[in-house]
Amino acid sequence: MMKLRSIKFCRNNSSTKLASGGGAAVGSSNKGGEIKWEVRPGGMLVQKRECAENGEEIITLRISTVSQCHHISIQATSTFGELKMLMSLMTGLDPKEQRLLYKGKEREDYEYLHMVGVSDKDKVLLLEDPAVKERKLLIDSPAADQVAVVGASYRTIRV
Repeated sequence: MMKLRSIKFCRNNSSTKLASGGGAAVGSSNKGGEIKWEVRPGGMLVQKRECAENGEEIITLRISTVSQCHHISIQATSTFGELKMLMSLMTGLDPKEQRLLYKGKEREDYEYLHMVGVSDKDKVLLLEDPAVKERKLLIDSPAADQVAVVGASYRTIRV
């Protein structure tokens, strides 16, 4: 037989501490588990975000290709298009030839990393566009010179 224990959840007395002046104030330090608060320009009181000194959070991504794995540090507010540009320097694939998959979905160039939910140490899959791969195979094949032009009544013959 399984015995279940009840867990008591106690409420933090932060509301009474704030009223008496002993609690966390706006912008106070986070000592002893206290929460930092900030007032946004619209007047909303929200929990303060942890950011780097310059205001931009730098995240490290694991980019996996079919045969390689790369670690890239990039700003969290970057787009997938900017990530493709960085990957083109490392892999040699043109950004138009790349397909980035995050959480099983292909992401567009204009989508922002932080808006999609990409966080530090996440994995992004980089694939070569199948249409571009097929086009490269057709161009590189020896039979490519003998392919007839659609709509034309002539065929290229090599002598």
